[in-house]
Amino acid sequence: MKKIAIGLSGGVDSATAAYLLLEKGYDVTGIILRLKPESLADADISDAKRIADLLGIELLVLDRREVFDKSVIEPFVAEYLAARTPNPCIECNSTIKFGAMLDYALQIGCDGIATGHYAKIEENGGRYLLKRSQSPKDQSYFLYRLNQHQLSHTVFPLEGMEKTQIREIAEKAGIPVAGKGDSQEICFVPNDDYTAYLASLGVTSPKGNFIDINGSILGTHNGIINYTIGQRKGLGAFGKPMFVTGISAENNTVTIGENGSQYSSGLIADRLNFISVENLTQPIRADVKIRFRARPEPATVAPNGDGTVSVVFDEPQRSVTPGQSAVFYDGDTVIGGGRIIKAIMKSEK
Repeated sequence: MKKIAIGLSGGVDSATAAYLLLEKGYDVTGIILRLKPESLADADISDAKRIADLLGIELLVLDRREVFDKSVIEPFVAEYLAARTPNPCIECNSTIKFGAMLDYALQIGCDGIATGHYAKIEENGGRYLLKRSQSPKDQSYFLYRLNQHQLSHTVFPLEGMEKTQIREIAEKAGIPVAGKGDSQEICFVPNDDYTAYLASLGVTSPKGNFIDINGSILGTHNGIINYTIGQRKGLGAFGKPMFVTGISAENNTVTIGENGSQYSSGLIADRLNFISVENLTQPIRADVKIRFRARPEPATVAPNGDGTVSVVFDEPQRSVTPGQSAVFYDGDTVIGGGRIIKAIMKSEK
């Protein structure tokens, strides 16, 4: 690939990635996605323009707010109402950044795209593999839904680099956002307060019952969208520490239990995507991450024959959360992953 469209976010990672591509001789065009209302997006677009001007590259503003609302925000809301805790960055990567932006880049004559993600792509025997970056900021977890077409048209210039190294490169190159802080985890949720964001959309849920594992009523909750698996704070006083272990949209209940009850022996996942293999036809051993900041844990992953897999951990895991993703690794290679739809509690072995 010689002609590359770099996704510029207005941050230091993508700016440095663009600089490194130019240093390697690529023909680079910048693209910034307009996904949020003007009041939230204009500052980033302004920064991206300053970066493009410094680097001497064209910057195109690609407005995809409508598809972002449909494919990211609407599912985000629906997941909370279904008693799941979503990870919208994973959806955005597969449908927007490596979907709509890649499609546009190819339409305007580019050979592919690049981003400032911390991950690695390797080609092996005609198949493109996604691998963990050696950087502590590895983001392969967020990219497990990419397909072979997307991986074959993507470059990650920051693979293996440290954040301090990236800022040093940016400073030496005179990049104006060299000292800019990292963006918040969910770009469209102000102050990372998802409950306030849902309320701003008019999304609420009625009060209901706190229950224990046997169904006994323990108190009143403030609506299921206000809780997530493993939560301890904000539950009220029960005379001892309690944790959220289950949420039911159907019954409008939040199950809570004492410390230790939040551990699960396994999980069931759907919406599967595989990268290193075409599909999973028999049980395999893998290291499984159940959230971005979780450590990969050894487990057996087995297909169920209905489009789901069962994951059984060697050791029980804390706060397995429906709506989050389980990503399967073979060493540094991403096998694939799926959306967690059910935690298998220790008592269900």
